[in-house]
Amino acid sequence: MNAILAIAKKELLSSFNSPLAYLFMTVFLLLTSWLFFQDYFLLGQADMRPFFELIPWMLLFLIPAITMRSFAEEKKLGTSELLLTMPLREYEIVLGKFFSALLFFLVTLIMSFMIPILVLWTGPADLGVILASYLGSFFLGASYIALGIYLSSFTDNQIIAFILTLVISFLFLMIGQLFVIQTIPNFLAPVFQFLGLASHFTSISRGVIDSRDILYYLSFIGFFLFLNTFSLSRRSS
Repeated sequence: MNAILAIAKKELLSSFNSPLAYLFMTVFLLLTSWLFFQDYFLLGQADMRPFFELIPWMLLFLIPAITMRSFAEEKKLGTSELLLTMPLREYEIVLGKFFSALLFFLVTLIMSFMIPILVLWTGPADLGVILASYLGSFFLGASYIALGIYLSSFTDNQIIAFILTLVISFLFLMIGQLFVIQTIPNFLAPVFQFLGLASHFTSISRGVIDSRDILYYLSFIGFFLFLNTFSLSRRSS
């Protein structure tokens, strides 16, 4: 546990020492706020559903920007081999980098709380739905992160890591969408709907927290963290 915390702290400090971290965070917050509020006051309703409809798409760009350096930078600088020779278990390295990216994302998400505060100030919004939607956003972001740091381990180029994470995250987001399900055989439809990241996010965002949705996200995260650990152990052996 100490090793995981040490790696997470080192990675987090490194992220916040980079001007790019503040740029990504600022662009995400400003863009989501602008897209939401440009119609909010015209509609005249204290409703945050349009904001949370934006979140899966905005995270497609924010999360790859956070995770692209996780292992790619280590490989580019030649420190990945040194890291693997240290008295650290592979899962400690993976979890340290995962929790670092997750904390950075959590800080960004918390900074967006100014939006629901303003919404609640202007009208009687459903606080339960807002909190559930933030929970869904957290699990969706954590899933993107687990996938992103895994894909980052395959290249020493951060741009390639960014594009890989964006594209594959997009595919996982799309496979459960109605227009995709309508094009596949009926017996595959439940499988595709279950595998899609968006369908579980939509379910939680309605304000109904189903244990199946939480279990799905935890399984998705655990699966890619396991793959990342296995990949590192193969490389170090």
